Amino acid sequence: MNIAHLLLGSAREFRDLPALARGTATHLTYRELWRKVSVMSMHLRGRFGLARGDRVAFAMSNGVEAIEVMYAIWHAGLCAVPMNAKLHAREFAFILENSGARLCFVTPDLALTIAEAAKQAPDLKEIVDVTTRSYTFMEVGDPIALSEAEPTDLAWLFYTSGTTGRPKGAMLTHRNLLAMTLNYFADVDRPPPGGSIVHAAPISHGSGLWNFALLARGSVQVFPESGKYEVPETVELMNRWPDCSIFLAPTMVKRLIEHGSVSELKSEALRLITYGGAPMYVSDLKHALDLLGNKLVQIYGQGESPMTITHLSREMHADRKHPRWEQRLASAGRPDSCVAVRVVDEAGRSLGVDEVGEIIVKGDTVMAGYWNNAEATAKSLRDGWLWTGDVGAFDEEGLLTLKDRSKDMIISGGSNIYPREIEDVLNLHPAVAECSVVGRPHPEWGEEVVAFVVARDGRALAPAELDRLCLDNIARFKRPKDYKFVEALPKNNYGKILKTELRKLL
Repeated sequence: MNIAHLLLGSAREFRDLPALARGTATHLTYRELWRKVSVMSMHLRGRFGLARGDRVAFAMSNGVEAIEVMYAIWHAGLCAVPMNAKLHAREFAFILENSGARLCFVTPDLALTIAEAAKQAPDLKEIVDVTTRSYTFMEVGDPIALSEAEPTDLAWLFYTSGTTGRPKGAMLTHRNLLAMTLNYFADVDRPPPGGSIVHAAPISHGSGLWNFALLARGSVQVFPESGKYEVPETVELMNRWPDCSIFLAPTMVKRLIEHGSVSELKSEALRLITYGGAPMYVSDLKHALDLLGNKLVQIYGQGESPMTITHLSREMHADRKHPRWEQRLASAGRPDSCVAVRVVDEAGRSLGVDEVGEIIVKGDTVMAGYWNNAEATAKSLRDGWLWTGDVGAFDEEGLLTLKDRSKDMIISGGSNIYPREIEDVLNLHPAVAECSVVGRPHPEWGEEVVAFVVARDGRALAPAELDRLCLDNIARFKRPKDYKFVEALPKNNYGKILKTELRKLL
């Protein structure tokens, strides 16, 4: 089934409900959006001469046009190639060239950058700025029928963030996206019609992937006029469009709960925050629950199995009386309904309770492979299982706890040390705003633990204080041997801390 069929269903069931909003104002109803997408699809196939399976890229700051473009692409039987608006020109050039995109939609802030990048993408025939007549002309004409699509047809070509080399294009099919959407209703939430989703995070990533489930339930997709995440604006939009579901990275949740304007958020405005993409420290999570109430769900997934590996439910977040409540909060929850998840050793043998190994996953959300990269595909997909590169362990309750990426594990004196465990402890200190732990080569022990720490509001921090905190909470051999105090931690465009850059500083 073509994933755009979800919009057709909503256009019939929720025809007069708002589908898109720019800031506080309605942009299109569901009926109007379906008609516009159907006409734009005609232009893609006719005016631009695109054929089934062709790739269409977009590099856009968050805006209503992103949803219009995506559904027009799928309506026409084409494949969307979302590109994060914060990428470097060289990264844009690589993705455009590697994907073989024939057409690229842009917002004006990225028009010059994409024009420069296009010089290295010979297959790219045209760039369309969504603020120009070339785009508005795509509303003119008669709609065409929804294109047929096989479940295995490519729908979304998701390029990884590329922190360990050039990004790889994870091939997500219509079946992958539909399974992910149905899993939202099974494990995350099933909102009633008439709610909203505020796209504060990049539409090219997690927030964009959540569009399907909320669109299928007749929610309005709201885009900040600023095109980015500003806490006061986000609070205003949630109040304007209540019963709001929102996807936020943990750093964005932290910004929300530490900003004064969160006091203006009405209780009925926020329905649910799903968070994921990086660790959420228990101290921050408890603060968020105290402030916002029982309105959080954690999801753990990868671009290769989008938004779906495990989840920590709203009920588990709320169960403060459970004797293992804090341990549960530190976990990534239980496997999603649509996948099987195992923890295995290097030979692929399943490990027992509390035994640490690589996390592998199998199911209808797992990608078809990497675009034009047979070597990487063979390494990641083995006998139908996706080898995630993440390290974790199941506990006696069947909850998965993530330890770290396998490449981030520190081996000191023959012992495995997982940076996240140390980071969780350091974040308990009220003067620590952020921290990240990496390994430094050591002639005798192999590696030693080093912590990079950002102090909150310029407060003074003594290594001895942090040492005492660690010695009170974790084994002595895990304690950092050195503390580096920095003004900020290097991050990629999705807010993930770049440990590779921290290691360079050592």
